[in-house]
Amino acid sequence: MKVAKFGGSSLADAVQIKKVCDIVLRDSDIKYVVVSAPGKREKGDTKVTDLLIALAKARLAGGTGEKEKKAVVSRFEAIAKNLSVEGVMPSIEENLSSLADADIKNPAAFMDALKAAGEDNCARLVASYLSSIGHEASYVNPKDAGLLLTSDFGKAHVLPESYENLSKLNQKKGLVIFPGFFGYSQDGTVVTFSRGGSDITGSILAAATGSSVYENWTDVDSVYAVNPSLVRNPQPVSEITYDEMRELAYAGFSVLHEDALYPAFLRGIPVHIRNTNNPSADGTMIVCKRKSFDSIVTGIAGKGGFCSLNIHKYLMNQEIGFVYKALKIIAEENISIEHMPSGIDSISIIIRSEEFPPEKERKIVERLSLELNVDLIEVRHDLAIVVIVGAAMAKTVGTTARAASRLSKAGINLEIINQGASEISVMFGVREEYVDYAVKELYKEFFVF
Repeated sequence: MKVAKFGGSSLADAVQIKKVCDIVLRDSDIKYVVVSAPGKREKGDTKVTDLLIALAKARLAGGTGEKEKKAVVSRFEAIAKNLSVEGVMPSIEENLSSLADADIKNPAAFMDALKAAGEDNCARLVASYLSSIGHEASYVNPKDAGLLLTSDFGKAHVLPESYENLSKLNQKKGLVIFPGFFGYSQDGTVVTFSRGGSDITGSILAAATGSSVYENWTDVDSVYAVNPSLVRNPQPVSEITYDEMRELAYAGFSVLHEDALYPAFLRGIPVHIRNTNNPSADGTMIVCKRKSFDSIVTGIAGKGGFCSLNIHKYLMNQEIGFVYKALKIIAEENISIEHMPSGIDSISIIIRSEEFPPEKERKIVERLSLELNVDLIEVRHDLAIVVIVGAAMAKTVGTTARAASRLSKAGINLEIINQGASEISVMFGVREEYVDYAVKELYKEFFVF
């Protein structure tokens, strides 16, 4: 039994949805189909999720949102017409109208409810089309199935009881068409995962139902060693571990959401990355333990949007509890940290820039200065992280030296170097304007011979 999740590009229009359904119907092992909202049909087009966000913003700004709602409805109308399932449109229009006209007293809840409508109504369309061509398929709402999430709008996490609730879907006959990206809080409010969270839904469903494989269908033949937009014909990766993939997803790989692997990892379910537009391609298997290694480094990725909070205090290493107290201050301001390289008299705390606006920065710097009596605090903005990842690196001497040397010869100054305890990745901090250049130089070092 398999769960197959399809991304927005795979569901952008009727032609793509027919491809999806052909894939599903050719494989009798596929029981669950998780769908994203329709994506871009061509370059310059707008994703349905972005149309829904525009609608929510228009209402929150005091407008009627009628123009924006029509844009969303027309996208679904075009798909329904070309699938010959126009009969589903009245329920979709009613759903969109009720959501758009809902109370906006809680903006975050209002935004999440509208964002979720892309996946929800796409699932209705896919189920209707499969039924119309004579196959047993049913749309299942996450609330009815018991997908319960935390009440963190836009960044929810699954609650443990969801797994037992969702396992009951195994009793359902035929194909189950399940909308990705959202679930419900315990009080019945729609909440979404972070953007791209349909990947997470698929992983949760695979874990809950005991599926043998979680197939994640997208628009590339496989995971590559580097972003294909940066390097021509990059090295494909046939097999990769959960840990390696998570490291790369965190640092900018867009093939899979960085939180999507955990549910599958807990149950040891392999994740198969495949291409909707080229289903004969082998794809990439994400597994617990690799059987073969094509190279020392599996992949290279980079992402901007970070800043570094650098704290200096003489004899810091002799002050018991100093790091604990510094982290406690940051935690009390509701900020999570990403990395924390340190020396004997200094620590650098890497934070996502979006979580560290000027008012937060001023408050934390002030508290650290007054409460910990530090000698110097500086904040460096416009920082990017670049990572090299590979399970084989743990048993190979000199990989970090090769990477650092290559970046040095390329004229890229290293702000930070940090290696994880597992030794499968090394992170370099560079100025944001150098991130793509650094990734390309590292790719040349490890993959171009």
